[in-house]
Amino acid sequence: MGKARVEGRSGAPLHRFMGVDLELAPGVLVPREETELLGRTSLGLIEGRVENPLVIDMCCGSGNLALALAAHLPKARLWACDLTDETVSLARRNAARCEVSDRVSVIQGDLFGGLSNQDLESKIDLIVCNPPYISTQRLEGDSAHLLDNEPREAFDGGPYGISIHQRLVRDALAFLKPGGWLAFEFGEGQHRQAAALLARTRGYEPAAFAEDAAGLPRVAFVQKRPDV
Repeated sequence: MGKARVEGRSGAPLHRFMGVDLELAPGVLVPREETELLGRTSLGLIEGRVENPLVIDMCCGSGNLALALAAHLPKARLWACDLTDETVSLARRNAARCEVSDRVSVIQGDLFGGLSNQDLESKIDLIVCNPPYISTQRLEGDSAHLLDNEPREAFDGGPYGISIHQRLVRDALAFLKPGGWLAFEFGEGQHRQAAALLARTRGYEPAAFAEDAAGLPRVAFVQKRPDV
């Protein structure tokens, strides 16, 4: 949050994320430091390993992950997806600001539903996602303050905080090519649930985890099995 600042003739608030300046807006999640862990982890999976990577940023919010990856991967083609008008409009403005609209398509839809007509099945090298992962009960209790300035849709992960993860892990398999990577963020203490979700699909290799500065697992990354 401390990285936010004001720049530009319009006075619009900008936020530095992995070296990219992004516009912020009411109704859209402000990128957190733990999401930079997801971004750096994801970049390390394919940088220098895939010549012309195809990447999906699911639940893209302001477009921070897609645009940071586009900046670091000049030959990548990316699709950034989210549900609400506010997030899609903001992500498109940020893509234009970063001058990557020719490589980053911002798609509106319910998770992978917006990509059904893009002919991307079994072709994607990397899917990244920072989904909502706070339980509905916590948002009505000790985490209610998060809703003071940001939308419920950005935080509410259902009764156990993993409702979106369940759909993500299942539906990503159709879009990943064999050996393609899925990387996603989750809340503190949810790594066992994340590992169980991935194992249950029987479509992925064993999961690995990236830890934050406090030594807590906060990002899962896993490859699609070659025989799926």
